[in-house]
Amino acid sequence: MKMKCRQFFEDFGVTRMIAVGFFLAIAIAVPVLHLNTLTLYSQALTRMAMNGVLVLTMVPIMVCGAGMNFALPIGIICGLIGGLISMNMNLTGFTGFFASILFSIPFSLVMGYLYGLLMNRVKGSEMMIATYVGFAMISAMCIVWLFVPIDNLLLRMQMGRGLRKDVTLTDFWAGILDELWPVTIGGLTIPMGTFLFLFLMCFLVYLYMHSKTGTMMRAAGQNPGLARANGINVDRMRIWGITLSTMLGAVGILVYAQSYGFMQFYESPKMMSFSAVAAVLLGGASNKRASIFNVIFGVMVFQGILTLSMPVANVLLPESNISDIVRMIISNGIILYALGKGSGKK
Repeated sequence: MKMKCRQFFEDFGVTRMIAVGFFLAIAIAVPVLHLNTLTLYSQALTRMAMNGVLVLTMVPIMVCGAGMNFALPIGIICGLIGGLISMNMNLTGFTGFFASILFSIPFSLVMGYLYGLLMNRVKGSEMMIATYVGFAMISAMCIVWLFVPIDNLLLRMQMGRGLRKDVTLTDFWAGILDELWPVTIGGLTIPMGTFLFLFLMCFLVYLYMHSKTGTMMRAAGQNPGLARANGINVDRMRIWGITLSTMLGAVGILVYAQSYGFMQFYESPKMMSFSAVAAVLLGGASNKRASIFNVIFGVMVFQGILTLSMPVANVLLPESNISDIVRMIISNGIILYALGKGSGKK
């Protein structure tokens, strides 16, 4: 019995046990401190759903052996371009939302392919180079947003030319998934439409990763030498995995935006990759191994902690900025620990 318990703890990982325990402690503290329990729990569920697809982007790129997608802003930018085209055409509702996804796919295919070519040239330093590439793309697009031609006055700056930093989606497709089949249980609101979309994307990725191409991609990521010996083009598999990750990033930011209610341009998406990386690592993924379970588990615990910890910290330590400090410690601490355990141990 002791051996089984020890094996379970080793498989589950000390980091995840601490995170789950911390999450449960915070969740219990919310009603104990007489906070607005149902509202906070509803916000936590919404954040889990809206961030799920962004975390899902880590699966194909990690499985193919290209490391963690710190260049997630590339996919996010493609999604923002698709959303901008849709809004400039005054498309609303489900038409506007799915048109944004369709418009973003060509951009994400091209950018993902180019990004994959670059990663094949910097093998061994993918994560470091990816971080610089993501930041460079954000900075370059800051110039593009200032000169992009826009006809819709809701998108253009009030004075001069250029795109607004924050564009409200109220007149377009804000909450289009959140308000689809919402479930209310005793005052607790569950955005079922967003969760169903997340589960659909997870199912599609699961099918792809268990297809012939996905199996070759996994083999190329785990043992490139053996994969080459079996006739697998490792570089091509890496490009496919990176391109798929970029496409998921474009879709993920649109799902995030419809829940958030705004499309944020310029430098707003700059640090979004770190939260996605922290979530999937907290779910148990390693440099070359990631699964749908890691995504679902990680985003639930990570976003739950971020959502509930700040109100609890504000009550325990009033008139302080400890909530922001706690959020930075959690997100960056998880990334630092997981990268230090990059050999695959938990």
